[in-house]
Amino acid sequence: MRLEDAQPKAGSRRRRRRVGRGIAAGQGATCGFGMRGQKARSGRPTRPGFEGGQLPLYRRIPKLKHFPIVNQKVFTVLNVARLAELPAGSEVTMASLMDSGIITSNDGPLKILGNGELNIALTVKAAAFTQGAKSKIEAAGGTCEIVA
Repeated sequence: MRLEDAQPKAGSRRRRRRVGRGIAAGQGATCGFGMRGQKARSGRPTRPGFEGGQLPLYRRIPKLKHFPIVNQKVFTVLNVARLAELPAGSEVTMASLMDSGIITSNDGPLKILGNGELNIALTVKAAAFTQGAKSKIEAAGGTCEIVA
């Protein structure tokens, strides 16, 4: 089959309506637009988005910034500097941080951020790590485990 052999299905193409050719043609005089009103005028179609004079949607919505993120992931965040308070070689989880009082409320999965310094080796289990946090934990001799 070639491109020039492609044909539309039989009956799918209809001839265009010839309006304003007399009453015998069925669309004479008013051409199917009725007698009066905005939709009967010459240059008839209103522009896309026109809402009859009401402030249209494209002008009602805010422009560019500050749209809320739909289904935004919310994390309990913690900086690497706070992990330095823990004893060396300990396992860091959400439960252990709650027990030690470093975190007071569970706002979602744990995410470790890279602000601060860390000099002790820790096994950190969290849902997410920033690149800086991961490199600082591993540079101190610790390990990072991503927990679902």
